[in-house]
Amino acid sequence: MGRVFKLEDTRNIGIMAHIDAGKTTSTERILYYTGVTYKIGSVDEGTATMDWMEQERERGITITSAATTASWDRFGKKYRVNIIDTPGHVDFTVEVERSLRVLDGAVCVFDSVAGVQPQSETVWRQADKYRVPRICFVNKMDRTGADFDHVIRTIRQRLGAHPVPLQFPLGREENFIGIIDFLEQKVIVWLEETLGAKFETFDVAKLWDKDFITSRPDVAAALKGSAIDKAFYDEHRAKTVEYIAEHDDEVLDKYLSEGTLSVEEMRKSVRKSTLGMKIVPVLAGSAFKNKGIQPLLDAVVDYLPSPVDVPPVEGTNPENDEVELRRAADDAPFSALAFKIMSDPFVGHVTYIRVYSGVLKSGSYVYNPTKRSRERISRLLQMHANKREEIEEVYAGDICACVGLKSVNTGDTLCDENKQVILENIDFPAPVISVAIEPKTKADQDKLGVAMQRLAQEDPTFRVSTEPDTGQTLISGMGELHLEIIVDRMLREYNVQANVGRPQVAYRETIRRKAEGEGKYIKQTGGRGQYGHAVIELHPLPSSDHENMHEMSTDELDALTKQIVGGSGGKWRFDKEHRFLFIDKVVGGSIPREYIAPIEAGIREALDNGIVAGFTMVDVAAVLTDGSYHDVDSNEMAFKIAGSMAFKEACAKAKPVLLEPIMKVEVVVPEEYMAAVFGDLNARRSAIQGTENRAGSNVIRVEVPLAQMFGYATDLRSRTQGRGNFTMHFSHYAELPAGLAEEVVKKFRGGK
Repeated sequence: MGRVFKLEDTRNIGIMAHIDAGKTTSTERILYYTGVTYKIGSVDEGTATMDWMEQERERGITITSAATTASWDRFGKKYRVNIIDTPGHVDFTVEVERSLRVLDGAVCVFDSVAGVQPQSETVWRQADKYRVPRICFVNKMDRTGADFDHVIRTIRQRLGAHPVPLQFPLGREENFIGIIDFLEQKVIVWLEETLGAKFETFDVAKLWDKDFITSRPDVAAALKGSAIDKAFYDEHRAKTVEYIAEHDDEVLDKYLSEGTLSVEEMRKSVRKSTLGMKIVPVLAGSAFKNKGIQPLLDAVVDYLPSPVDVPPVEGTNPENDEVELRRAADDAPFSALAFKIMSDPFVGHVTYIRVYSGVLKSGSYVYNPTKRSRERISRLLQMHANKREEIEEVYAGDICACVGLKSVNTGDTLCDENKQVILENIDFPAPVISVAIEPKTKADQDKLGVAMQRLAQEDPTFRVSTEPDTGQTLISGMGELHLEIIVDRMLREYNVQANVGRPQVAYRETIRRKAEGEGKYIKQTGGRGQYGHAVIELHPLPSSDHENMHEMSTDELDALTKQIVGGSGGKWRFDKEHRFLFIDKVVGGSIPREYIAPIEAGIREALDNGIVAGFTMVDVAAVLTDGSYHDVDSNEMAFKIAGSMAFKEACAKAKPVLLEPIMKVEVVVPEEYMAAVFGDLNARRSAIQGTENRAGSNVIRVEVPLAQMFGYATDLRSRTQGRGNFTMHFSHYAELPAGLAEEVVKKFRGGK
């Protein structure tokens, strides 16, 4: 059939924000104005197109990221916009992580009253990690307490970004009627009777025309509400133009010599600086009141990258481990990343992919180099939330869904079998909370196993394990709501009745000092024996009290290795999940090369069951210094056991401690309840990070151990007569105080 939209006319964007900032409402308006839907969906009424799951419609929140496609006219040219609406709740942060991995640009939505909120920071850092250019949309300008300047300040202070307001709101709160465009020097006022589909545009000079203002009481009220006069406008526009010029050397000379820039020059400059991650354009509106969406779509087309604007994707050739680049082009070898897996009740196993290069036809075969398997694509689907449209082929830069892939997991690469490449996988955070689950009847037993297997395949942050001492099945996730949704889905989608225990904190273990350990495994039987011998040194790694420990670069890990071994030498490997660094420092062939990997495998296995209370160990470096072998009796299993023994012996001497997850919590309460809320937070072992006044309420920012936060929602409501609310997201792991650690050990070791 051929490509409908050129590659440079395609935009792959994500809508991301804190919970309740208005992401889904903004996406619904985009679908309406682009003609994808004929009726505006509402989150409050449970009719939002993008929130299609029953659980999403009942709770009024987004749980799973939904993909859709729209087209938009700009300067007489049609553009395709592929959109992923992501969740804002911290428990579903994995959806944001995997979406940002495959997107080229993002729209970050902020609440005009709250500004930058905790989850806004989290998604912003995720976008920084994947170097995703973004634009900001200050939503809810009609809310009481709306403050555009406050949002700009918080973006600058809390996110360390360089926001450039390309618009200023005309009016605020109930008087908000439109926006002033600083670039084109135009005013846009939306017509309410058309549900925002139509708007009037006039020159900004009319705002200072007394006759015009007299004839338009709505504009007069808006000007008064936002306290704008000609001097204010001139000053703010000059600042915006100056800021645009400052970040682009090409236009700076012209601006300094002539003092002015054309609209086209500014637009090109903003695009260049946005793609270079130097600035972040900021727009204003109210999605719920149908204002500001069309200029937002214009900005997506004008300032966010097409697939050809981003650098070629990097991968590894599985045959020689050399780096390979794949540019976004239809004539390049096919490569794609599977970023999301879903079980669809109508078509079965659905795999969402982002095509980076080449063309894929329905019915053709793809190769999965991660699993070394060849599979057939039976159908290709263009997704519109949970509705689907069958298509014959997809091209470079497209996002689509495939039916027929059986063994593909999230993060796997799909490619041409003759031109293999493995693209960088997606890192997922480890779960922080667990609950025990057991089926109610024998019939539910088998169904539970199937349900958990399918849900774990869909969601990489959902883990299933068995408690070795009790034989209980534990399910682990990112928070109470996450596990509540999982259990609800088991009941509704898989008809599994199950009893669920109380939430348990996912503690970790680590060491605090250097220690040596020796593992000697010698076993003589009638015939051939077993012999393995390893000597290791354990070193504590820098603690994970900052979130990006697992994102250390190769150079940083190289420097860390040299620091640990006291100079050069030593081959190393880093396990991101355990933050475990293994360094091979064996010299003189005391252990043959083929036995090094089994020793490392033995240590990794031992990491899963720490010696304090059986929790996973993290932040450990193991240096293999020496050992010995037997010509006849040595084998891989013997050295694996020896590695595990050496690790446990060293661990016991290395001052092992328990770590607990610490959460960043933001509590919003009226002034009169501050004392009661403060007192309660202090009793929960919290560390106060700061307070501020925001739109008549007080905001308390604290760090609190997760173990102290179960049931906090109910406690806060009762202390504030239902007027307080809070948000919480994972921050880091910190050492558990000795007295509490003893209680945890008793609980999990049964007093042993």
